[in-house]
Amino acid sequence: MTSRRDFIIQSGSIAVGTALFPSCLNTSKKVDDHGLQLYTFRDQMANDAIGTLKQIAEIGIKQIESARSAKGHYYGLKSTEMRDVCADLGMTLRSGHVHLDDNFQQTMDEAAEAGQEYLVCSSMPTNGQTVDNYLATAEAFNKAGEDCKKMGLKFGYHNHEYEFESENGQVLYDVLLDNTQGDLVHWELDLGWVIVAGKDPLDYFKKYQGRFPLWHLKDMNMTEKVSTEFGKGGLDIVAMLNNREQSGVKYIFIEQEEYASTPLESMSFNVAYLNRLEL
Repeated sequence: MTSRRDFIIQSGSIAVGTALFPSCLNTSKKVDDHGLQLYTFRDQMANDAIGTLKQIAEIGIKQIESARSAKGHYYGLKSTEMRDVCADLGMTLRSGHVHLDDNFQQTMDEAAEAGQEYLVCSSMPTNGQTVDNYLATAEAFNKAGEDCKKMGLKFGYHNHEYEFESENGQVLYDVLLDNTQGDLVHWELDLGWVIVAGKDPLDYFKKYQGRFPLWHLKDMNMTEKVSTEFGKGGLDIVAMLNNREQSGVKYIFIEQEEYASTPLESMSFNVAYLNRLEL
């Protein structure tokens, strides 16, 4: 069976036109400091990291979040080289997706060298959809948060949809939030996976105010359960952005894992969409 991350939408090229945007959009205001999760360009980064970063900068991206790859956390570049290349292009390496594993000290060392602010565990480090497992994971997250804080870093966690499953009436994601310290564990809410799980991000903004300094802004095709270009899926992007203060968000990273055509066309479309929002 094809995985969600590997599924490629076979559809036509993207037409970037005003007819595709909702009536609340206007060119009079722009959303500045667009962020991007580099998993969106995973194949391109693996083949030509610097050339791909140049393309990303050209479409107006200002904030970068890296992702672990077969070539390491920086796609074959040294941590300081990744930092400097981004800076030369007018971008800032803010965060990176990593594993919480036996090499975590090296991961922290690299992130400190790169000048990152956040290290984000990209998926559950242990198996088992049980409250007990999530309690143990929360303890591990608090410890990782302490270790990161000592090095001037902030530790975070990025959700998928499975964390919103329940055991005995307890939502497992809530178990993590309720049992981690707010000054040690910082949450990156992937808005797309939240709605796929049948939850409303706004409920989490209200219940856990200020706990989500990072977002993945990701629209989702709710039929196929795969990501799509902004405005084509089930995420109410305007509502999300109108409530960003309540969430405590500092950096919003666009992520798209499947594309109608190419990652560059999809990201160009998404940036244009955000630039046309009047909020």
